[in-house]
Amino acid sequence: MFRKQIDILAIGDTTSDAFIHLKDPHVHCVVDTYGEEICMPFGEKIPFESVTVIKATGNAANAAVSASRLGLRVALVSDIGNDQNGKDCLAELGRNKVITSYIKTHKGKPSNYHFVLWYDVDRTILVNHIEYDYKLPEFPEPKWIYLSSLAHNARLYHEEIADYLEAHPNVKLAFQPGTFQINLGVREMQRIYTRTDIFIVNLEEAQKILQTDNRDIKVLLKKIASYGPKLVAITDGQNGAYLFDGEHYYMMSMYPDAKPAYERTGCGDAWASTFVSALAMDKTPLEALTWAPINPMSVAQFVGSQEGLLTLEQLTWWLERAPKEYGPKEV
Repeated sequence: MFRKQIDILAIGDTTSDAFIHLKDPHVHCVVDTYGEEICMPFGEKIPFESVTVIKATGNAANAAVSASRLGLRVALVSDIGNDQNGKDCLAELGRNKVITSYIKTHKGKPSNYHFVLWYDVDRTILVNHIEYDYKLPEFPEPKWIYLSSLAHNARLYHEEIADYLEAHPNVKLAFQPGTFQINLGVREMQRIYTRTDIFIVNLEEAQKILQTDNRDIKVLLKKIASYGPKLVAITDGQNGAYLFDGEHYYMMSMYPDAKPAYERTGCGDAWASTFVSALAMDKTPLEALTWAPINPMSVAQFVGSQEGLLTLEQLTWWLERAPKEYGPKEV
């Protein structure tokens, strides 16, 4: 029986996110780490505004939904528990036309559930990746594999994924590493780095991978590229994003917000998945750079990582109305 080729096969953990809208925490800047801390009195009852639960999220699931909305044929390889949360995640993925045939349900295990402390337009996420017995299922050869966040017991699983990629040289790999994959280090993940066609992280993640405080984007891009990825992209929030193709460095600004951002969870996933989706549609890397910032602009107008994801028609509408100066610039 003929089966249509999968454009993007996403691999990574799936979770549900409970957004707890905090009422009035104390936030103060931590100068030494270029960041901020959110503080609340210990041992007290803390008021909050509301809770919004969003099903079937996580880096890989977000990428799968993003690519599906843009019209690609997408499947997700993931693991869930045999609980109501897992069933709800499957239903939500199905509603977004993501193929769920390669998602394994584990008896006696719960599905992932994360808590998002949301204040102003940003958030802090309390995560707990369930340790599943990871095993790569059989699937038809896709055009692209999109690999992202997994639990910390997935070291051998990455070897299995690397085996598959080395046995299927025509499959392209997009790698958006999660926390465990970053902490594992380049040496343990070298086979994945070597096989990567597009590598996408944010600035702070790039620094962690390279174990440096250096914030020089060109230095970070070039060093990551030396480990094997053909293209390297580093996003830097509202400062835009950067791409290195082995010879040239490009900077891409944010797409101007249609209105002030409401909540920015998932903007990084939206950027990365839109870039990869454009490549899967045979766009050039520079064309993909013009696509990538549009979905995060839309996602930031809603709660959570998926409600604002655009269709191809909607993304094209925004692209056609971009400011005259919008576009990648060599730096």
